[in-house]
Amino acid sequence: MRNEMSKALFLFAEGIRVRHLPAGLAGRVPLFVVLSLSIALSSCQSIVDDTNASAIGPSSNPQVFSEAQKNDPNASMGAREHPRILATYGGEYTDEKTEKLVARIAGSLTAVSENPKQSYRITILNSPAINAFALPGGYLYVTRGLLALANDASEVAAVLAHEMAHVTANHGILRQQKEEAEQIASQVVSEVLQNDMAGQQAIARGKLRLAAFSRNQELQADEIGVRMLGEAGYDPYAAARFLTSMENYGRFTAVNGEDQSLDFLSSHPSAPQRVELARQHARRFGQEGTVGDKGRDYYLAGIDGLLFGDSPKEGYVRGTTFLHANLGIRFDVPDGFQIDNKAEAVLATGPGDIAVRFDGVSGQQQISLTDYIASGWVTGLDKSSIRAIKVNGMDAATARASAQKWDFDVTVIRSGTQIYRFLTAVPKGDPKLEEVAGEIRDSFRRMTPSEIASLKPLRVRVITAGPKDTVDTLSARMMGTDRKADLFRLLNAMTAFSPVRPGDKFKIISE
Repeated sequence: MRNEMSKALFLFAEGIRVRHLPAGLAGRVPLFVVLSLSIALSSCQSIVDDTNASAIGPSSNPQVFSEAQKNDPNASMGAREHPRILATYGGEYTDEKTEKLVARIAGSLTAVSENPKQSYRITILNSPAINAFALPGGYLYVTRGLLALANDASEVAAVLAHEMAHVTANHGILRQQKEEAEQIASQVVSEVLQNDMAGQQAIARGKLRLAAFSRNQELQADEIGVRMLGEAGYDPYAAARFLTSMENYGRFTAVNGEDQSLDFLSSHPSAPQRVELARQHARRFGQEGTVGDKGRDYYLAGIDGLLFGDSPKEGYVRGTTFLHANLGIRFDVPDGFQIDNKAEAVLATGPGDIAVRFDGVSGQQQISLTDYIASGWVTGLDKSSIRAIKVNGMDAATARASAQKWDFDVTVIRSGTQIYRFLTAVPKGDPKLEEVAGEIRDSFRRMTPSEIASLKPLRVRVITAGPKDTVDTLSARMMGTDRKADLFRLLNAMTAFSPVRPGDKFKIISE
């Protein structure tokens, strides 16, 4: 039903190209494009950070990735897609401590890989999604969201080793040849240059072409990856362990109503049989718990302070409130609603199949808001319902629209040079439309300077349990979720019976 509501929002908002909008709402695209991207992104994925894997220690003759790749015929393919990957996943996440951590892990794996001479460019992506992928030529990517979920170095090593296996086995090349990637790549370039929305769809197709692998290729990468783990001295059971953590994360976010289309489990199909196969491969090195290093202490030190969840340029969700310090705006949704802060728009869903979409446009200063609503971007608009209003001192306008099984409220508000748009959808005939739309509309206001100054991003913080600490006392320090104990256990890979011992280190989320 959630997807059906999302499609309903697109029916009446066909979309105006968004230009010159500050970071966070710039480039918002119609929800239909988002759904198309979600369907397209059925692929496999990996790790990256612009730090060379060889940068683990000082060197008088450091190796430059571009120089090392000069003789690699596959490098041009990864290089061509690299800028688009960055654009899709919020750019690079830069933090020297975290970059060195990932480089250390990648460097230890390179020496035991199928091709020790292969150079890798590791990029950490500034995205809260749980994802990782590889492109031909040694381009490896991992999101900061995946790093936040992992609990030790061996788990990240398991992901990296899997993706390195795809590179050394030339899976990306085989996939590209199968899908006639050169022809598609030329279309990607032209579409990105011509149209923002077409460009986003092209990015999805590009990632699908270069990062999607068959089940046999996935299983081959699993086997090679576990071997690399064991030979590098890591806990070889980390692969099975982290697959389980990601499955638990998927269930947690599904309960929260979040979209998992960009999540690792969507691109790396998992099943109990696959987890068991990973354990079987690991048993070649010994019994679980008796072999390999997990690298937990230095890993936790490396991710302490890692950005968690939304980045400042996309705004923040705090419970039922959306705040954007860069734009200086905020609004609330009713109790019981779930906010989903996506790159293309802010979406909220609530009881009774009610959905809300919020975005913004710029460059419309010369048009009145009533004329703007009537300018053709709303399908099924009832022009007689258009009226000018004020919202907390700002010029605004509202109208009603209908399409298929849905009724809509359209509200636009002008703040400075921007026009912000609320699109609220309810099942046709639902009397709650005005109540919900009015409550959200009335909550929209400019943030005060003190509010802007006090708004800080959430981060992973590593804490040490004291003598009297329990799951309840530690999880009470969590921020950004109303399911504190559940998320605390999930981030620390704890079951309902896992103990809390004095001196043990745990991850929490706080400012």
